[in-house]
Amino acid sequence: MGFTSAWSISSHEDPVIGELAPRTAAAIEADRTCPRARRRWAAWQRAPLPDHRTWWAGTAADDDAIRSFQNLTRPGRHVDDLCVGAADPDFHVMEDIWDRQPDPAAMFVSVHRKEYPVSALFHALGPERAALLPGWCGNFLLTAAEVRRSLPQVERALGFGPGERERAEQQDWLDYGARDESVLDGPLRAWRAAARAGLGLCGVACHVY
Repeated sequence: MGFTSAWSISSHEDPVIGELAPRTAAAIEADRTCPRARRRWAAWQRAPLPDHRTWWAGTAADDDAIRSFQNLTRPGRHVDDLCVGAADPDFHVMEDIWDRQPDPAAMFVSVHRKEYPVSALFHALGPERAALLPGWCGNFLLTAAEVRRSLPQVERALGFGPGERERAEQQDWLDYGARDESVLDGPLRAWRAAARAGLGLCGVACHVY
């Protein structure tokens, strides 16, 4: 069965962040505290996965670890249901989040068929760097003050030296078009732009269809 997923990071004035909070923050927290998700996160922290080009060539235990990581980093059920209108028919990611971005050029969005952008990013970063990112598996809702406070740790997570950058690129398996922004580049750009502009951020990972 085919699917298309999207991961977006949009910037908003604090009043909009406040309006989004009752629904969005609750959905993120529900995904974060899901016992299966916590177990998968702990397992990945203990045993990072090898080079993705070697996947599915190991033991059954290796295959189980890969599936656990994929389930961890795909859109969480609560956020996904909210974004597509399944949890609340009066709420949809396009109208209620994306269309409320004051500067569309500042938004980061990564859309892929049969792939999950957060999965590729987290594998490329590894668990130590991924743990520095606020929120839960690509989903977060931050005020302008929280964006400024979190920027240094996000820069530690997404800032690469030359050798580090090359290794990360080798572990990002997504295919990009000529105008597509990499998951290794877009999130940090969006974070820095929001911090400069005094804006909050909303990150959501969901299925488009």
